[in-house]
Amino acid sequence: MRLGVLDIGSNTVHLLVADVRPGGRPLATTSKRTVLRLMRYVQPDGSISEEGVAALVEAVAAARTVADAENVEELLATATSAVREASNGADVIARIEAALGQELQVLGGESEARFTFLAVRRWFGWSAGQILLFDIGGGSLELAAGSDELPDVAASVPLGAGRMTIEFLPDDPPGEEAVEVLREHTRATLAPVAELMRDQPAPHHVVGSSKAIRSLAKLAGYPVPGWSGTDAMRLPRGALGSWIPRLARLPASARQELPGITADRTFQIVAGAVVLHTAMTVLDVDELEVSPWALREGVLLRYIESLSWSDPGR
Repeated sequence: MRLGVLDIGSNTVHLLVADVRPGGRPLATTSKRTVLRLMRYVQPDGSISEEGVAALVEAVAAARTVADAENVEELLATATSAVREASNGADVIARIEAALGQELQVLGGESEARFTFLAVRRWFGWSAGQILLFDIGGGSLELAAGSDELPDVAASVPLGAGRMTIEFLPDDPPGEEAVEVLREHTRATLAPVAELMRDQPAPHHVVGSSKAIRSLAKLAGYPVPGWSGTDAMRLPRGALGSWIPRLARLPASARQELPGITADRTFQIVAGAVVLHTAMTVLDVDELEVSPWALREGVLLRYIESLSWSDPGR
């Protein structure tokens, strides 16, 4: 069976197409991303501008066309923080659904964390034990912890890389003073979440699972041999911290020349680095492992589980 997951996030509209079968791992066949940086279209009243909505609808319609061309039997369409929190969200959702020709599932922050945690658990396996998860999107930061497929605790805070860039680091380059203000804001915002996480057992694995974190790992981390035959990445807090002053002094045009920093991440990578480094510091994490699976895979896995596989031909 061929499934598609359309993730309408704060930074990109990302379609993942995968073939699935009973008892097997999803096999990705197509991945299409449209970079929107939707947070830049958010108006002072909290609404998404008409220009932003039009760009969003165009990206969604293009993804629908790809899904149809790929013979997707079921398209799972989700939206996260930027659409969820917009003051004109109801209208935006209606226009997205018209472009898709189907309903859109709008995920709450904790739901995002739980879907992502499921994907990470499946990637690392049951033997991984207690997992602490960090996931940075454009609009929010999700954290989750637990030893089962669903986390025992999950939280979402408005510390996404795109949101923090607009609110705290609007200048290019932002400079170290602005970075310190963002650092203090992040620390204060995370204080209640940190208390919640400290009640959990010590993690056997601390995992990061987002494009921003993968980019930062390529910049400041190091590869380790993986069981799948490909190198896995790890990101030390110290190495990440040493890069932040340099990133803050570089203009966005120069950052994309650095390892791992793609053009679509260059504007918000400084904020992502500051938020992640501060979160690791607050939770006393020295190093994290990078998971290639995240929200889209979690949505896909949960849907696969809900299917009836009584027909072996499916």
